[in-house]
Amino acid sequence: MDFGIVQFTSDRGLKPQILAPLIERAGFASYFVPEHGHIPTKREAAHPGTGTAELPDDRYLRTLDPWTTLAAAAAVTERIRLATAVALPVQSDPITLAKTIATLDHLSGGRVTLGVGFGWNLDELADHHVPRARRRTMLREYLEAMRALWTQEEAEYHGEFVDFGSSWAWPKPVTPPPVLVGAAGTEKNFRWIARSADGWITTPRETDIEGSVELLQRMWRDAGRRGAPQIVVLDLKPVPERLAAWRELGVTEVLYGLPDDTVDRASGYLDRLAGKLGLG
Repeated sequence: MDFGIVQFTSDRGLKPQILAPLIERAGFASYFVPEHGHIPTKREAAHPGTGTAELPDDRYLRTLDPWTTLAAAAAVTERIRLATAVALPVQSDPITLAKTIATLDHLSGGRVTLGVGFGWNLDELADHHVPRARRRTMLREYLEAMRALWTQEEAEYHGEFVDFGSSWAWPKPVTPPPVLVGAAGTEKNFRWIARSADGWITTPRETDIEGSVELLQRMWRDAGRRGAPQIVVLDLKPVPERLAAWRELGVTEVLYGLPDDTVDRASGYLDRLAGKLGLG
């Protein structure tokens, strides 16, 4: 079981070219960042945490572009995986996004993991002309189309939301980046994951990790998928007994946030956390 760091990026936090080497030096396996292109000021969508239109953190308004952020991190690291928790592919053009991700993977030596979400902020999605009732189908088509561009010498895709004829597109990723879905641990979401993704990222509000992991693993097998799904758990603080149980259960990675206002605070926190986790 690996351990990684998720940074809620903003224009007030440490820049990735400063933070990512600290994460790698401390022995962590990955660096995850979020995506919100914009937040409409007049909104109807309820935040999953507050239950209202109120946002729990103003960093939602200030997040950095994830792909530029991860490219900056790639340039100053050699080992850590570069990931999103989560990106919103349907807010981009799929052909252009496939090129961006493939280029990042090529330049980083195959270190990209694509964490995606369906999008809780329906007002944000609406500004990108994403139909709220079809956003899952739209995401599936985007992923299928991008995989085609990443793996086929002459790729084409014909769907409801993505449609292009036979095309060339290089670079190709070293291997197609694994796709993890950040969403609540429900049968509906797990059915989608078992069909269209490689694993699950928990939400901060997940209360039954063990039951949800077992449900996903069972639905994965029932769908005829080989191997096991990747399971990434967002954790607040390391508890040895809980971590041991998750490892036994099949959790593949645990993520922790961090203070990112100063180098001293971030590096001190990373060193203390690494010590508790036995990294080094």
